[in-house]
Amino acid sequence: MTSLPEDSPTLISEDDRDTAVQRLQDAYAEVHISHEELDERLHQVLTARTHGELASALASLPEERAGTTSTIAVAGGRIQRRGVWRVPRILKVESAFGRVHLDLSRAVFEHPVIDIELQLGTGRAKITVPRDAIVEFEDLRTGWKDSRHKTRRSSRPGGPRIRISGAMGFGRLKIRHARR
Repeated sequence: MTSLPEDSPTLISEDDRDTAVQRLQDAYAEVHISHEELDERLHQVLTARTHGELASALASLPEERAGTTSTIAVAGGRIQRRGVWRVPRILKVESAFGRVHLDLSRAVFEHPVIDIELQLGTGRAKITVPRDAIVEFEDLRTGWKDSRHKTRRSSRPGGPRIRISGAMGFGRLKIRHARR
């Protein structure tokens, strides 16, 4: 969750609330807060309406775990992740001239919302998401070709929300849902 000013009057989203709950659970598991404090802060998070109220519920917590952001970068060549792998909360993918293939169909998701930030020069990107994933990529800027994504007609609730943002120069992003 990004830091926001305490006086920000904007309403929070369910993703913001989910991220705050996860931070509280992590802080409790790491013995930074007591059970009573967890209950009190969870109540604050679940009833919060603005970013300021959410920030006060998270005050004095340690920063998010170090493993929540990862960067994969190459100048040229190929970036590929597939099989069983742990997906960080924020994944930054940077490539000047290579192709990118991220297969998330068998990946382990520890967070309900995953942000993938693409910074690609040329080359294409292909992302395979779990069958029940919800994909958002409105914040992705493309310079040459449009992104391709077929939404599933029917998906089960409870899948991860995958938000794709960033910039692509002269390639195309293809997103598909896994068949299994």
